[in-house]
Amino acid sequence: MNQRPVNAAAPVSQDREEKMSALDVVIPHATYPAPLLALERVVAIGASAGGTEVLHHVFQRMPARCPGIVAAMHMPGQFTAALARRLDGICAIEVREAADGDRIIPGRAYIAPGNYHTLVRRLGFEYFLEVCDGPLVSHHRPSINVLFRSVAQSAGSSALGILMTGMGDDGADGLLEMKHAHARTIAQDESSSMIFGMPHEAILRGAADEVLSLSQIPAAILTK
Repeated sequence: MNQRPVNAAAPVSQDREEKMSALDVVIPHATYPAPLLALERVVAIGASAGGTEVLHHVFQRMPARCPGIVAAMHMPGQFTAALARRLDGICAIEVREAADGDRIIPGRAYIAPGNYHTLVRRLGFEYFLEVCDGPLVSHHRPSINVLFRSVAQSAGSSALGILMTGMGDDGADGLLEMKHAHARTIAQDESSSMIFGMPHEAILRGAADEVLSLSQIPAAILTK
């Protein structure tokens, strides 16, 4: 599908410009498709410091037929596969480390592998994962901004984006792009975040439709 690059409308700081430039290398900014109708929902989650605990909390509360989930965390490569195996053993849903070409289906959650970007692509009425190399984006690989932008472009209004505990601002701009693409967007609240950096930045940018506690997020995932 051809994508038409567009320029950012608002002035940004030099640091933010550099981050967005790196993001454009991995996945060019593009106009969004018209809202999609009657496709399976896709949930994209971003987290950093404290992310292992929040994924444990959320995944354990998902029923076997929950929407397909893709999570990006700032973790080294040797830890993401082990985390996926551990969560798979204690959850009703299937949890895997993401691999290139995986199909996103209900009842399955993917964790982006450390040191690789993970993107969501659409082919017809199905969603697939692309796992690829590329420059650091927002100082990270995987970058939450990369995941969120890909979901905005591929899933639009069929998506839910959730930015959770973590330091810095990775994911804040991507969550705003998801909102502009008519996705539902959530930021974790301060009181339940180990570090309120990333969700706070999303709130400041106007990217979050809702600000919810960790205890409220599982139910929000299951609410259309």
